[in-house]
Amino acid sequence: MRISPQFRSVHGERFDELKAPKVDAPPAQRDPAVAARVSEMLLDIERHGMQAIRKYAKDLDGSELSTFELDAASIASSGDRLNPELRAAIELGSERTRQFAALQREHLFDFEAEMVPGLTVGQRYIPINSVGAYLPAGRFPLTASALMSIGVAKAAQVPSVLGCTPPQPDGRANDAVSYAAHLSGVDHLYLLGGVQALAGMAFGLLGEAPVDMIVGAGNAYVAEAKRQLFGAVAIDLLAGPSEVAVIADETADAEIVAADLLGQAEHGPNSPAALVTTSRSLGQQVIAAVERQILELSTRDICGPAWRDFGSVVVVESPEDAVLVMDELAPEHLEVQTADDAWYHDHLTNYGSLFMGHWSTVAYSDKGMAGTNHTLPTAGGAKHSAGLSVSRFLKPLTYQRITREATPALAEAVAVISNSEGMSAHEATATMRLASFETVGNTTGEQS
Repeated sequence: MRISPQFRSVHGERFDELKAPKVDAPPAQRDPAVAARVSEMLLDIERHGMQAIRKYAKDLDGSELSTFELDAASIASSGDRLNPELRAAIELGSERTRQFAALQREHLFDFEAEMVPGLTVGQRYIPINSVGAYLPAGRFPLTASALMSIGVAKAAQVPSVLGCTPPQPDGRANDAVSYAAHLSGVDHLYLLGGVQALAGMAFGLLGEAPVDMIVGAGNAYVAEAKRQLFGAVAIDLLAGPSEVAVIADETADAEIVAADLLGQAEHGPNSPAALVTTSRSLGQQVIAAVERQILELSTRDICGPAWRDFGSVVVVESPEDAVLVMDELAPEHLEVQTADDAWYHDHLTNYGSLFMGHWSTVAYSDKGMAGTNHTLPTAGGAKHSAGLSVSRFLKPLTYQRITREATPALAEAVAVISNSEGMSAHEATATMRLASFETVGNTTGEQS
């Protein structure tokens, strides 16, 4: 999430940076050393199967389990081991996420239409057959990830959804992550982390056939494994460090804006946070508030470097300039806190998910309470891609049905084009039907 040199050269007079990132951009999402190591691991696992997976599980996770699959009873009982307030919060997040996914599905319509007499076309939404979800549980267990991946896949009616989550230091699964997976309808859950987990799902080594799609966030090794497995399986997206941006004017609360910027900077020391404001005074207040609030946070060793190296505050003259700059940044998460949020909603085009108004915050979606998905494009990906949703688990399959009466118009045009291309076999498929139309008429074997 950065302002490119090209954008700066063309539009530099339309904005002023009160605070610019010390690092020009987040570190490259593809570290050559990581890529080489992941390639080595994937090749090893593809050749040696479970033997290699067990080796990596032991070396990297300290796991020597006889079976990686968690039994249904232990998954279902994971909620009993949680604080009641945490359990209730996860249950609420599960309900909200499924509800939003169901609403999305209801608005994806199958259709059929006769474009011209005899030419009928249509589209059907069909769920993919199997999904593998990676559920991170490292420094910050992302409890809601199961809701966003497994739960949404099940809302799309994917028949088989399995999950993998790394073991905790005590060798057990994280109970909050397990319970979220249980509520989401996971079919099988495995206590396995990292590259070996993704390879196990993609190569069909976990007691299941190879999955058709892998989703879920993870560290640099997990992201690189998804990149290298893409093609063998589908993936949701290649996510980098989490991002947040805020558009605010003089009506915004500087303390709230600062808190929201730090809320995403907390994800990692390379997580960008940006403010674009039409008020220089507010920009200065937010900078001061961020520096003050950092000192009070238990995660200041993460937030501090993130804000120092990747934080920015940009001042613009007008709402139009704010939109111009923000569409260039194309943030993963975008908050709007202004006197006219609706205007920005109507004019912004590049973002992963939008949070409008003083009472909205990214954390509500991150933890599943808003129902929208938190798996979103980063590093400018919002300029061309959307986040994970129920539609990602559905295939829009097209079909056509042609009758005799539509044949001349279609076949004659196809014959002309095929002939011009030198594709005689294509041409023959059309001209043979023309001959049949002219000599045989509407007889057995033809659709009418």
